[in-house]
Amino acid sequence: MRKVLRLAGVCAATVLAGVAAAAQRGAPAGDFDFYVLSLSWSPSYCAAEGAEANRQQCAAARPYAFVVHGLWPQNERDYPEYCGNRQPERVPGEMVADYRDIMPSGGLMGHQWRKHGSCSGLSQSDFFALTRKARERVKVPAEFTRIETPRMVAPQTVEERFMSANPGLEKSGMAVTCDRRYLREVRICLTKELQFRACAAVDGKDCRRGQVLMPPARGG
Repeated sequence: MRKVLRLAGVCAATVLAGVAAAAQRGAPAGDFDFYVLSLSWSPSYCAAEGAEANRQQCAAARPYAFVVHGLWPQNERDYPEYCGNRQPERVPGEMVADYRDIMPSGGLMGHQWRKHGSCSGLSQSDFFALTRKARERVKVPAEFTRIETPRMVAPQTVEERFMSANPGLEKSGMAVTCDRRYLREVRICLTKELQFRACAAVDGKDCRRGQVLMPPARGG
């Protein structure tokens, strides 16, 4: 289990702790309020996990900058997970190949499908197609598509850059997360129609540190 969670880019306790009050395991598929698009700063994951990091994601050149960690069905105060459905648990190799540009490993895709995608009420193909649309909905600021040297940033500044690049996105509809050293994720709340919306539980979990590290990324 530990290995699977690392393939997902970060352990589940870190990813979802505090995003909502509690998980609703086995909730009915399709019964949720909105989505959270989680964009992970891939070099932070690679640096934090070191030799244990997924090789597909963390090759020597570190080709990834912000990647899609997941598209999470969410409620105002909780979130569903591992919902019952008639879809296969395994994501086929050809589908993995189709989405590797935004989700860098098959382990990540499989874990995200089983834990979160299963609750969307969509088929595998429709869920990952929606994930791509959600990623295309959000514009990553140009300054974060390629970083040549380690960079210290204020989480608030990252928020501001994302808001400037995405008209309609407000502070109340997003969060920038970190660990003790690294900037980890930008989480953005979207309606089922992929419009920006407020989400108090997510927004309340912003990183409180003044400065965090963004390790370099060689390309987006």
